[in-house]
Amino acid sequence: MFGLFEKKYKYTTTMMIEGMMCGHCESHIADALRKVPGVEKVKASHIKKTAIISSDIPIDKEVLRKAVDDTGYEVKDIK
Repeated sequence: MFGLFEKKYKYTTTMMIEGMMCGHCESHIADALRKVPGVEKVKASHIKKTAIISSDIPIDKEVLRKAVDDTGYEVKDIK
């Protein structure tokens, strides 16, 4: 029942990111990605080495890459 009212997004982008070591790193990545225009939701995981971005519009992968690169972490792949 809890997921009943959860918003569904049209686009999901998964980024593979090296360098995250803890929850603080996850927050740093998520905060940077949320500043990208069009990004609605971000879930970062240092254990999985991923950031999952949800949006209603397609987001340019290079803009996402730059947002992460500017934080000092390394993007390995974007799907």
